[in-house]
Amino acid sequence: MEYILKTEGLTKVYAKQKAVDDVSLTILPGDIYGFVGKNGAGKTTFIRMILGLTRSDSGSFSLFDGENVSKARKRIGSLVESPALYPNMTAKENLEIFCSMLGEDKNQVGEILEKVGLADTGKKKAGDFSLGMKQRLGIAMALVGDPELLILDEPINGLDPTGIVEIRELILELKNKHKKTVFISSHLLGELEKIATRYGIIAKGRLIEEITAEELEKKCGSRTSVKTNDPKKAMEIIKKLLNIENVEIDAKGTILIGDPVKNIGEITNELFKNDIVVEGISTSDSSAESYFIKKMEEG
Repeated sequence: MEYILKTEGLTKVYAKQKAVDDVSLTILPGDIYGFVGKNGAGKTTFIRMILGLTRSDSGSFSLFDGENVSKARKRIGSLVESPALYPNMTAKENLEIFCSMLGEDKNQVGEILEKVGLADTGKKKAGDFSLGMKQRLGIAMALVGDPELLILDEPINGLDPTGIVEIRELILELKNKHKKTVFISSHLLGELEKIATRYGIIAKGRLIEEITAEELEKKCGSRTSVKTNDPKKAMEIIKKLLNIENVEIDAKGTILIGDPVKNIGEITNELFKNDIVVEGISTSDSSAESYFIKKMEEG
């Protein structure tokens, strides 16, 4: 399978304002796709269009390599905003009712509760669950019918640290052990960084960038900046000296070395030997969170 979800120019307008603006993204099999954006960026509206809960105004999307959309949506499980639970019923009773609503076999309930860590809740009513347990029950409902794609909208929002860890570990297990593809929206950047394999950064309805976890790690690692009187010549010398290609010149003429530099003095000595004046040199570490924030501000 080449892709799970592909959108092209997907747009939704409310009162002349574009809630989702020309978004084109691709989710691949096995992804934990982190959809990153501030509250109000358009994440939930995007999800609602994919699930058929609201219509797009323009653009298109396709699922599972172009399968019929109505048929394909049966292969998707979702948790959008807060799970709709019956507070006076147990986890098992909630799931059984949900199975009946979808026309699914109730025999799967025990296995699903085991997957999400709620098998031992017994007669405890859902209304007495912690917020983290309610979110896990919501994910359990999304797992009814054994879907291939899980769409989770802000599943860790409002959770305490213990609840966040539990949901994070559950998502990783669903991907690694149960081979689910997961699309997860969140504004909690630090948490997504711990689980996502790919990211889509959205701001003011527009997709700013798609980036893999590996690409993000390279961009957010240690970076050395070198300012000289001859950037082009200096860049070639640095590439040759360090035997690397990850060197570039930014708009201000500063040389940026993307790979870690163990000996800064080695660079300054070599440039001096070649009659190049070093006006400044520094090393800094950039976090994924600061990278995301910068990109969202650009939007």
